[in-house]
Amino acid sequence: MVDVCVNTGKGGPVAPNPAFAERVAESFRRQAFMGFLGARLVGVEAGTCVIELPFRPELSQQHGFFHGGVVGTLADNACGYASFTLAPAESSILTVEYKLNLMAPAVGDLLIARGRVIRPGRTLIVAQADVSARRGDGTEKPVATALATLMLMTGMADEPPAA
Repeated sequence: MVDVCVNTGKGGPVAPNPAFAERVAESFRRQAFMGFLGARLVGVEAGTCVIELPFRPELSQQHGFFHGGVVGTLADNACGYASFTLAPAESSILTVEYKLNLMAPAVGDLLIARGRVIRPGRTLIVAQADVSARRGDGTEKPVATALATLMLMTGMADEPPAA
């Protein structure tokens, strides 16, 4: 069996792969959809991830808010990459399911998704992401929260198969 992480007892997990931050950044760069949206990976620590997305009209729904699908995409990725920080080097992560609560219209200049692992397991990882919208004056308003279950894919490379 593969251990996902070791808890030091100091309140935070320790990643089994010391190069986890570089690995997360490289994987994020390969996500064409996140690049298409304009999302940026701005923070990675063992068990956590922060993703930001500047507002563009193309990302809005009919009322001019960030579209709920965009909010959900950021939440899913923040949970996924927070979990990926705790994956061994020879493993990958796939979302099994997630639940998204939209709590307020996502009005602002920037969406910020903060993901964190709640429970690392050998096969399943539970993570949470809180998404806020930041306005031009710097104030943030919580707009969504997600709870995700992710599967540790032992022996699966985190890259597309060779053609």
